[in-house]
Amino acid sequence: MKLTGSYEIKLDKNSVWEALNNPDILKKSIPGCEKFKKNSDNNFTATATNKIGPFNATFTGNIELQDIKPPNSYKIVGEGNSPVGFASGEAYVQLEESKGITKLIYSVEATVGGKIAQVGSRLIEMTAKKMADIFFGKFSELISPLEIKKEDKTEVKKIIPEKGLILKKISKNILYVVIPIVVLLLFYIVK
Repeated sequence: MKLTGSYEIKLDKNSVWEALNNPDILKKSIPGCEKFKKNSDNNFTATATNKIGPFNATFTGNIELQDIKPPNSYKIVGEGNSPVGFASGEAYVQLEESKGITKLIYSVEATVGGKIAQVGSRLIEMTAKKMADIFFGKFSELISPLEIKKEDKTEVKKIIPEKGLILKKISKNILYVVIPIVVLLLFYIVK
């Protein structure tokens, strides 16, 4: 099975690279991840439970980073076992930056065997694509600047974790007052 895809992340390449090597972020990004242990700089052990067709499979496996070229690319090689089958494969991850936006490009080759292979290659491919989308979507969400809304929804704070800055946006009520004043001033200046 082969999968390819790409995601754009509104961060510089170095920040994305650091996040791709952060065990806490990876654990939160992997769908159904229960355990994620860093054994060495390039070796990890993970346990994740996911539904594949009719099976609810818990995989425990090893992940190794190879061909590391910081902050541009690396290869992820992994294998996992479950009571309903096994999976092994490798993914090549490449980062390209343009104007502060990093494009994360991946290509995956994987093999699945055992009972889960009986559900059919089409269903396994759909599940793998969905899991990749969940992983990279969650990964992007975790490392991109976050918006947090107060309960009264009058103020929105924009948090930029890597800079430690908090920027406040003007509430809607203030905008309703400011916009007419600005329009009137512009009208007055034009006259």
